[in-house]
This record gives sequence, C-alpha cells and structure tokens, in this order.
Amino acid sequence: MISCENYDYIELVCTYRYPIVLHLRSGKSVTGVGIDTSVNEQREECITLVANSTHVMVPLNQIAVLEVTVDNPHINKIEFGRQ
Repeated sequence: MISCENYDYIELVCTYRYPIVLHLRSGKSVTGVGIDTSVNEQREECITLVANSTHVMVPLNQIAVLEVTVDNPHINKIEFGRQ
C-alpha cells in the first residue's frame, strides 16, 4: 500500500494524462501515458498506462520513482518510500 499523498500524485498524472516514466523497484523502467487506476487479477492496486498503443498495468507497490516528462505546474519527480 502506498501513502495517500503518493496516491494523489498517481491520480493527478492520470487526470492530466501526463507522459511519465515509472522507475520500478526491480530496476526496470516503464514509459507511457497514465490513464487510470485499477486492480489487477492479483487484486493489487495499479496504474494503467498506454505504452506503445498497449495498456500496461503496473502495481503501485512496485514503483520507486514516478517522473513526469513534460513541463507542468503540478509534478516533476516523486520518490516513493520503501514498501
């Protein structure tokens, strides 16, 4: 589970459809446009991205850093705490 503050950032990214890079705890990165939050088959809360015309669900507890790749007045880079 992530903090309420970080969940607010996830919702903000989806509301404004910002292009983002998610740096995961595994060391991998996922690039796309945030479109929604959802729950996957394992019942994990996720952010859904459109990446290369494909919907990708990333569990929120796997995110280490969320980086918005376009200038905006709201958010640039958020580091998520340890889970």
